[in-house]
Amino acid sequence: MKGSRPEQAVLSRDTDMSKTDETKRVIETMVDGLNDHRIADIGEFFSEGFRWLGNTGCGTKTGLKEFQDNWQKPFQAAFSEKICVDEARLYMGEWAAAFGRQEATHSGAFMGIEPTGKRIQIRYMDFWKVVDGKIVDNWVMVDFPHVLAQLGRDVFNGEGWEAFDRGDRQPPVPDKAA
Repeated sequence: MKGSRPEQAVLSRDTDMSKTDETKRVIETMVDGLNDHRIADIGEFFSEGFRWLGNTGCGTKTGLKEFQDNWQKPFQAAFSEKICVDEARLYMGEWAAAFGRQEATHSGAFMGIEPTGKRIQIRYMDFWKVVDGKIVDNWVMVDFPHVLAQLGRDVFNGEGWEAFDRGDRQPPVPDKAA
């Protein structure tokens, strides 16, 4: 119904703004740790039972060990010489967000593609919730279609909407009856 909206910002509605500095400290030291390729001691930044909620292709990890075994280790095996570059970070109470890119060399198998040795960019967005000095939740979006395109695989088979931007295709006209 027009004018009716679902409830918005439920998770961050009651954020405690006095926690902003602590959240910033946790996130900035965690990013430094990831740039140092730390895995074994990453619990310094993440709670033992934290949730890592990724887009399709990333999956969802529950707990530190699952994150280490099912994300960090395979990701580092596929991409070496990796550096994380947050292009923007935002802090609000217990919440933080960032977007940026990782620059890495494709040095191991990734999604069925054998190592190419190509230097690529891996674009991402992260949203974190920090409680008592540890990350308890991490929502992440990794632009895997862009990664795969750099490795020679077009997951959209030429049907991506970039074709509209180039003028190769015209957008459909919405049906006014709908």
